[in-house]
Amino acid sequence: QVQLVESGGGLVQPGGSLRLSCAASGTIIFRMYTMRWYRQAPGKQREWVASITSGGSTSYQDSVKGRFTISRDNAKKTGSLQMNTLNLDDTAVYYCNILEVWGQGTQVTVSS
Repeated sequence: QVQLVESGGGLVQPGGSLRLSCAASGTIIFRMYTMRWYRQAPGKQREWVASITSGGSTSYQDSVKGRFTISRDNAKKTGSLQMNTLNLDDTAVYYCNILEVWGQGTQVTVSS
């Protein structure tokens, strides 16, 4: 059984930064799989934010390119999402995902 646990969310002012983390546990060969981050804002559908493949290739939603950076540490079975220059539209619950497994989400609120 695989579990994902996100952390690092919080309240931040526009222009600020946060770093989200995702820790995997259970019987998973973490390094073999693509890790993705998604987010869901109030009243909206969940949307893909960023991905990092087993080989370290990254891709981003256009709205976060240049501001967010996804990374992973296969030895520690963790992933991260560094979020800079946050704006009001980044307010959402952020989820990490591997295969069909989802974390519980962590709230990010950008507000002045």
